[in-house]
Amino acid sequence: MLWSGMFDMLNKSEQTRIGKMLSFEWLGQTIASLCWIISVFAYEITSTGDWLQLTAASSWMISNIATIIAIKPN
Repeated sequence: MLWSGMFDMLNKSEQTRIGKMLSFEWLGQTIASLCWIISVFAYEITSTGDWLQLTAASSWMISNIATIIAIKPN
């Protein structure tokens, strides 16, 4: 069980860019979107579906990067 100060400390570390980038959720999503982008190129772009896959993966990556940029430095 976490004591009240520990919960505040965890929330505060999420408010920094480095803290967010080191979080399990952000790292997992960023690695997944990067792997998805790489796989599209590994299997070659041969159809409209491949372009849609690349667009979806790239949008996911841009969204992850935007969450870091949106954090205001202290």
